[in-house]
Amino acid sequence: MAHEPTASSGERSSLRGVRLPRSAWIDVGVKAAFVLLVAYGALSGASQFEGKGFGWRLLAAPVIVLVVPALWALLGRRRPYPWAADALLTAPWLVDVLGNVFDLYDTVGWWDDANHLVNWTLLCGGIGLLVLRARLGPLTSAALVVGLGAFLAVVWELGEYVAFIHDNEDELATAYRDTLGDELLGTIGAGAAGAGVLLAAHRRDNARMALDPSLSKETM
Repeated sequence: MAHEPTASSGERSSLRGVRLPRSAWIDVGVKAAFVLLVAYGALSGASQFEGKGFGWRLLAAPVIVLVVPALWALLGRRRPYPWAADALLTAPWLVDVLGNVFDLYDTVGWWDDANHLVNWTLLCGGIGLLVLRARLGPLTSAALVVGLGAFLAVVWELGEYVAFIHDNEDELATAYRDTLGDELLGTIGAGAAGAGVLLAAHRRDNARMALDPSLSKETM
């Protein structure tokens, strides 16, 4: 009677020893909190969520949490999985939702500005970690991060206009000034992340050159 092959004790021990990094648990926690809070905002009927487009956010939430895993799978599942980048890309959405949960946008004057600056730094930091995996040159990597960050700041403002500004007279009264300010703060956050990517890429290339002196900056 034939027997199916089974894993050796050494293989089983190796499988049992596999542990997810801390960044993986952070990523999962951030995503779970984000989806649950968006659902709460869309379905609870609480006053602080009125006119904030939470119906649209509930539709967009699955796309937001699955975009990095989907791209990773489509691009060949290159190891390791970018847990830290995924968490950073999701964190701004969670921070934004928390601001609505605790009604900070309407009760704390500086919250919206701080939100745009910090969230775009986080978002572009996540983009930067993905760009660094492509092993592009330092200046190219930094420029890509800053450019994408500035572009996404414009896209976000367009989304806000469609979701809850265009038919709200109170919001329209200050929309032009607020939009320009938010785009500027988002671009500053993208610049900060780009500077970090520039430094990280330089250190990476210098470390490679130290290990292999035959490499030159022109070939990296």
